[in-house]
Order: sequence, then C-alpha cells, then structure tokens
Amino acid sequence: MAETDLHYFQMRDARDTLDVWFAPDPDVYVSGNLLVFYVPENKRRHVAPDVFVVKGVRKKLRENYLVWNEGKGPDAVIEITSKTTRKEDLVTKFQLYQDVLKVREYFLFDPRGDYLEPNLQGYRLSRGEYVAIAPVAERLPSNVLGLHLEQNGLELRFWDPQARVWLPTPQELADRERADRHRADSAVDRLEKRFLVMQAELDALKKKLNKS
Repeated sequence: MAETDLHYFQMRDARDTLDVWFAPDPDVYVSGNLLVFYVPENKRRHVAPDVFVVKGVRKKLRENYLVWNEGKGPDAVIEITSKTTRKEDLVTKFQLYQDVLKVREYFLFDPRGDYLEPNLQGYRLSRGEYVAIAPVAERLPSNVLGLHLEQNGLELRFWDPQARVWLPTPQELADRERADRHRADSAVDRLEKRFLVMQAELDALKKKLNKS
C-alpha cells in the first residue's frame, strides 16, 4: 500500500499513464498493487508491485496474477519507494525480481528523495543479474516500455523518444478533454447564434416580400 498521498498519486498516475500507452495492444497487461503469486498452491509466496507490465498476456480484469497460469511473470516493475520500504525494495524485492521472477527491468522512484541518490534508478537483467541502466539525457531508457523514465520535480514522467514528448498524465488528459469540450460547446454556440441571425434575416426578407 502507498505510504503517503504523494506515493499513492505517483503509483496511480504511472499505472494509468502506461495503461493508456499500451491500450491499443490487447496482449499487454498493465496493473499495480495487485498480488502476484509465483508458487502454485502457496499463498504466502506473493508480491504486490506498485506498477507492473506484462507483455504477451491478454488484457483483462484479474483478481490476482498467477504466474503459473499466465505462463510468465512481469516484464517491467516500478516501485514508488521511500525510507520505510528501503530494505524491502532494495533487498527483498530486488532479489525476488532478479532471481525468481526474472523481471527484465526494475525501476525505483523515491519522489521525496528520502534515501535514493539519484531519486530515480533502474536496472536491467543481464545474464541473470541486474545491471544499472545508464541515463540518456538524464532519462532512463526502458527497452520493455519503449519509453524513457524521467523525474520532474516530485513526479515520475514517461518520455516518448520517437515523438519526443512526455506522455500526458491522467490529469493532463482530463484537462485536455475539458478544453476540447469547451471549444466544441463554444463552436456550437456560435453556430446557433449565427443560425438565429440568419433566421431573423430570412423572416425579415419574407415580410418585406409579402408587403411588396
């Protein structure tokens, strides 16, 4: 569970942003804070990544993620970390993702800078071990996501290297939709007013013709 509102919003925004990014592909599953069970019939062997992405499995609603049923574990995991989850994120989950689940990429983001320096770090599986991902233009490239991860103040943002733009956050998408609706409503209002003016002009012309 998220430690603070800041951590919760970062988890939610990262998950929702990636969900929109992968929406066109029915075989990419994006989730977060969902129990991932990795040993059959052993309910104690589970982990709940803050955000995770699995490629090659069907997009659908799940109560839990059962690795043995799906045929594979997560391909990328993002943990929104803090001082209180430091040991779990850097030791317990690090080893689990590397050695057991074989997660291809593991990212940690410490929005408040409680302990990580730099605040955003990433690791890529290479020959069975995690190797730190080198930044490119102060961003961490993800081969799994096809995106670059970047810290922007207290926010974790995703950069599309092809389009050379940040992916919009859920709030930004909502703001755009409101702006689009406002523009559409304004256009309709202008058309309605123009129609009323034209109708009045037509009525006046009819009256003039009738008098003549």
